[in-house]
Amino acid sequence: MNKDQVKGAAKDLGGKIQEEVGKLVGSTEQQAKGLKHQAEGKVQEHVGDLKENLKDASDAVQAALKPGGHQRSDVG
Repeated sequence: MNKDQVKGAAKDLGGKIQEEVGKLVGSTEQQAKGLKHQAEGKVQEHVGDLKENLKDASDAVQAALKPGGHQRSDVG
């Protein structure tokens, strides 16, 4: 898990709380801000997921290129 995934999840959770507080006090402005933070958090989480996937793919390529690495010979 990387920092974008953690920060995004925290922002999403904070947005959910803000939205619910907005509902409780009848503030559509706070509800909207909460929804905005949730969307931002989800985007940041997805960026973190993408970074994690790219790192995993890079690691796999590096491992395959090392002498004695596992390379598939049945591709074709």
